[in-house]
Amino acid sequence: MLTWGKRTYIMGIINVTPDSFSGDSILQKDDPIQYAVEKARQFIADGADILDIGAESSRPGSHPISAEEELERLMPVIRAIKQEDIDAILSVDTYKSEVAESCLEIGADWINDIWGLQMDALMAKVVARTKAPVILMHNRSRSSAIQQSAGLGASYQADEYDDFFRELLIDLEALAQNAINAGINSEDIILDPGIGFGKTISQNLQIIKHLNQIKALGYPVLIGPSRKSFIGKVLDLPVEERMEGTAASVAVGIIHGADIIRVHDVKQMVRIARMTDALIGRTL
Repeated sequence: MLTWGKRTYIMGIINVTPDSFSGDSILQKDDPIQYAVEKARQFIADGADILDIGAESSRPGSHPISAEEELERLMPVIRAIKQEDIDAILSVDTYKSEVAESCLEIGADWINDIWGLQMDALMAKVVARTKAPVILMHNRSRSSAIQQSAGLGASYQADEYDDFFRELLIDLEALAQNAINAGINSEDIILDPGIGFGKTISQNLQIIKHLNQIKALGYPVLIGPSRKSFIGKVLDLPVEERMEGTAASVAVGIIHGADIIRVHDVKQMVRIARMTDALIGRTL
């Protein structure tokens, strides 16, 4: 059971994909399932509280996969981690109701939906029926709107906004209300402003600087700045050299109210989070 406001919680990313933007795809390993279990164990040893397991890449330019293929990748990993009795919350990164239901049935705890329950009409019903906590992410990205930066990789082009932050808040509040209307308990909702998804560099920075306004909506807040392209563009660095930029984003995000940080580099970001928590007076 997580106690919001006590300290920052760390979510470690486990990509069961062949094409993650961050270069940490498990399906490229000789024994993907064993590697996933070892990575899960290491993340917990390093201080992670939550493991976020995803099998469909959301990187710019990626292609959707079927629910069947997604389950073929996810189910063995979830079963293996559960059999090892690894002490962590297991979150599944999916927007498909069939995938969510099957994973929850075998022991997953949370659903992390990058489309905020908007892509699959049955997803909200599955979450409500199972009473699983759910992460609702803000996402106006379009698969057809991709831009390339030499040496920095691809990113989603920003959507059009008349007043970005005001519309972001309205959209997030609407996602939460739609979930509640579907029967999901308000205490099971976590909001994610969707850093890197259909937003400019300035808009991504604005989210982190003004996270307290998202917190004011009344829900726990997760941010996922880890290795994202906005860091690469600010620092002019490729994905493998973005740890310091991620650390700065994590620290400032925590100062402004982030409850959960979703990251690739768990050991380093746990240390950043613990030090930042101490500086702002959260319980150690």
